[in-house]
Amino acid sequence: MKTAILPVELTNNVSIVFKNNRYTSVSIPLLTYSPSSQNQRVAGYEIPSEEKPRVYSSEFSYNPKEINELIWAAYYQVFHEQQMLSSNRQLFLESQLASGQITVKDFIRGLALSDPFRRLNYNSNNNYRFVEICFQRLLGRQVYDEREKLAWSIVLATKGLKGFIDDLLNGEEYMANFGYNTVPYQRRRILPQRSQGELPFARMARYGEDYRDKLPKPSLAAAFKPKYELSDRPIVLGLLATSLVLIIAVYLLPVFGILPKLGTF
Repeated sequence: MKTAILPVELTNNVSIVFKNNRYTSVSIPLLTYSPSSQNQRVAGYEIPSEEKPRVYSSEFSYNPKEINELIWAAYYQVFHEQQMLSSNRQLFLESQLASGQITVKDFIRGLALSDPFRRLNYNSNNNYRFVEICFQRLLGRQVYDEREKLAWSIVLATKGLKGFIDDLLNGEEYMANFGYNTVPYQRRRILPQRSQGELPFARMARYGEDYRDKLPKPSLAAAFKPKYELSDRPIVLGLLATSLVLIIAVYLLPVFGILPKLGTF
């Protein structure tokens, strides 16, 4: 006798079905989208120049100095220079990478799942903007279109941050371009046929307009507002009076011979 499977509810990425007298969830495949014509999808045969990004890979890093440069490049790629603070360092992950216990891909995953990255990027953006940021920093390209952004924002909403990051890093695109040992970078920013390249992702804002509009705005009145409260007025007046007395004493005491006259020597 076959067990009946009755669909009960359909959400964005999960279908709830009744099977074997209980409810279970079945994942729905990622929404389909067509890749657009971007630079990184065009094969390049030009001669490398100073505009070409430097590739950092553990396959070519043998001494501690090269490992430290690779770690710095990973921080710069994931956090960008606006968020590269000493308090955001993940020393445990750095130690594991330097000793060969984890791969560069694992290190990138650890940075993307760290509390500073979540606080500075995930918490301060909506899902659409966060998907765009992760594509720039982890896959090294811009999203193809709004449909791809929608598809991956559904993954983020249904699988959570960890599931979203794992799907990106375990995907065919990431493995084909960066693999286990290479730090991601912005792919094909410069094309020889064009006089101007794409804007570096590091120069783009880390949050969208919706979050920016929620931030407190400084006013002209606040700039000229006194820096002390009314209860501090006697203290301020006392300090001013003491300073005035000292200035007068410095000039008058030498006149009465109490202090020697001040000179150049």
